Amino acid sequence: MNSIAPTMHFPFFKRKAKDQLYTIAFYNLENLFDVENNKETLDEDFTPMGFKEWTLERYVSKRSKLARTIFDIGKEDNKYPPVLIGISEVENQTVIEDLLRTTPLDGLNYSYVHYESPDERGIDTALLYNPKFFQVIVSEALPLLVDNLNGARDTTRDILYVKGTLNTETVHVFVNHWPSRRNGGDVTEYKRLAAAHVIKEKIKTIEESELSPNFLVMGDFNDDPISKSIQNLMQDSSLYNPMEKLHYPKQRGSANYKKTWSLFDQIIISHNFLNYEKGTHSFSKANIFDASFLKERSGKYKGNPYRTYAGSKYLGGYSDHFPVYVILKFNLK
Repeated sequence: MNSIAPTMHFPFFKRKAKDQLYTIAFYNLENLFDVENNKETLDEDFTPMGFKEWTLERYVSKRSKLARTIFDIGKEDNKYPPVLIGISEVENQTVIEDLLRTTPLDGLNYSYVHYESPDERGIDTALLYNPKFFQVIVSEALPLLVDNLNGARDTTRDILYVKGTLNTETVHVFVNHWPSRRNGGDVTEYKRLAAAHVIKEKIKTIEESELSPNFLVMGDFNDDPISKSIQNLMQDSSLYNPMEKLHYPKQRGSANYKKTWSLFDQIIISHNFLNYEKGTHSFSKANIFDASFLKERSGKYKGNPYRTYAGSKYLGGYSDHFPVYVILKFNLK
């Protein structure tokens, strides 16, 4: 658990009773690496002399774009920036702190939870949070122990678990970046099923000690809402996926591959958020933050996420994923 000293404060965080809306977001940042070569990981491409020719100037530019995006997520539904943001594809603690020191995030006093994962490329997940509204009770990295088909361990990302209080209500947050489909969706499906099992086992443990706990399960799952792994996660659980309605008939998504939209980025909530009770949060809306500035403006990829790279070609965009978010309302009476 870490914090960043703010350089300024935004007065609009003094909410009125009628403005008790809180944005929860997730964003795959598409390879937010520093420019240093870490000899312990395969990050050589993201160095000035590497395949991507990743320079300090490009790093600073990307940080600026990502900071602006995070600040704006969900602004059409809620005038306040998100209070919780799960992120993936960050290299280390340094890039997270650099991001939080970047305008306009530098004035929001965000803290974060992050653990180094065993991913061979060195990319991790993290949870950013506004400590005015969310306080961490405990956190841990849940290991995902899966093997490749050749029997070698797949050094993939851990699942980040954070228990905390959102406006005094206890919530359990899982931030995910499940194993990729690089060798084919069907071939690698068993790895994502294993990830779903890890979460279900943790949820089961929590439910044995707490009455009706609240869950937020977010991430890049590398599977769509109707994929077997997500459906398995939902089966016999207290979870509800508000993102499922956004994707079909596949006219929208958070990423696009070969002119087909996917919604690998999702935020899944527990059924408790569908109820209304004083002192609790109720689900209000789920959406994809696909603002026009995040999209390719022309060419055959018009409308797709405006990414940083296409192969080795530097495009100078934001990310190859759109952020997703849910809006929760805090019930004061």
